[in-house]
Amino acid sequence: MRAARAADVEPLAVHLARAFLEDPVARYLFPDPLRRAECLPRFFTLQLEHNYLHRGEVLTTDSLVAASLWMPPRPTPPRLRDRFAHLRFAPALGERLGVTRRLTQLLESNHPVVPHYYLGTIGTDPDHQGRGIGGALLAPVLARCDEEGLPAYLECSREENVAFYGRRGFSVERQIDAPEGGPPLWLMWREPRREPDLS
Repeated sequence: MRAARAADVEPLAVHLARAFLEDPVARYLFPDPLRRAECLPRFFTLQLEHNYLHRGEVLTTDSLVAASLWMPPRPTPPRLRDRFAHLRFAPALGERLGVTRRLTQLLESNHPVVPHYYLGTIGTDPDHQGRGIGGALLAPVLARCDEEGLPAYLECSREENVAFYGRRGFSVERQIDAPEGGPPLWLMWREPRREPDLS
């Protein structure tokens, strides 16, 4: 595992887009498969360049087939150019812009206010899943959470992944549904571990 760099953005965006191509929330926001395949790389490029790389932390592998995108407990505010970049992406959502905004508002209204590490995204290219990469991408920041005595938070969009996070100390705080008949999301919280993990 290593920290991602600016030069990694393009390949990382492609692999993350492949990882999320069939994700329930991605399908909900981009119902048309061709449109989804076109927009997801742009979305992840936006997130990497204008959010996580300079305000948070991005961990990846040397092969760039996976990444975890984290925000620290007290991130710096977004720059003006980052806000404009998000506005420029809005037309790509087309008629789903309104529901995207409502989903964003719902997630923000449920976001914890106490200091914590936030896992915004984690994904592995489908051709490389099942090899322990996801767990390895979580481990460094979760170890830091334990060292600093800070919790971690995430929104899980697949029920089958709840157990994956549960094995790493997360528990479901509540389940919410995306607006207008959208998919469920599991809001998960992890308290720092006080004892060493010997498993």
